[in-house]
Amino acid sequence: MLNLCAPERTVRRNTHLALVLTAIAGILNSVGFVAVATYTSHMTGIVASMADAAVLHAPGLVGTGLLALAMFILGAVVCALVFNWGRVNGLRSRYANILLLEGVGMLVFGLLAEHVRDAHRPLVVVAVLCFTMGLQNALITRIGAWPIRTTHVTGMVTDIGVELGKILYRNGPGAAAPVVGEPRRVGLLALLVALFFLGGVAGAAGYLWLGFEVVIPVAGVLLLIAHRRLIQDLQDAWLTRRPRRR
Repeated sequence: MLNLCAPERTVRRNTHLALVLTAIAGILNSVGFVAVATYTSHMTGIVASMADAAVLHAPGLVGTGLLALAMFILGAVVCALVFNWGRVNGLRSRYANILLLEGVGMLVFGLLAEHVRDAHRPLVVVAVLCFTMGLQNALITRIGAWPIRTTHVTGMVTDIGVELGKILYRNGPGAAAPVVGEPRRVGLLALLVALFFLGGVAGAAGYLWLGFEVVIPVAGVLLLIAHRRLIQDLQDAWLTRRPRRR
């Protein structure tokens, strides 16, 4: 686990990081729904609900949808800025920095969300969780050869169907461009869907038991994954600036 955000990427590391982040996305998505009746990972649903609310003359719901959409985009923007800054400067923590942001955000959110006024709580929950979803969804797109969206089950299920179609296809003799399916990819995508579901169960049950504090262990996992590369970069920076003895 300590090497999941190493700058040197391997298929194994990419897969394991995707599995962890997908389970976390399931947890956070269910916390958002149980707490404020909003699936904060589901931008398709958010945009659709905005359209419905506009027709039904519910400007408050349209505004909430716009906030969710804007914060998801902002999370992706911040991920791109922080990641590319780390890449350009050759930091080992280019991936870890994103997990640090998410982990610290979830820690603060878990500790303080219960103390937000009831009238403001839905907007705060939507803003924080949508930002977090955008942040981690953008991160996982930076790694691996397969396009994985840890918050987007529709895409995963679609890819499962496409790969199954390729596997079932029978190439004729001498096909110039034979169709080749990837059973391994089907297995990975199915596992991701299952982990999103299990994360959702854990998030919903955990929220009903603990409230928003259920996300504190999530923060702990993220910080555990990130800390090694962050410490290495801090050590390198300290050694570089340390004055030489004469």
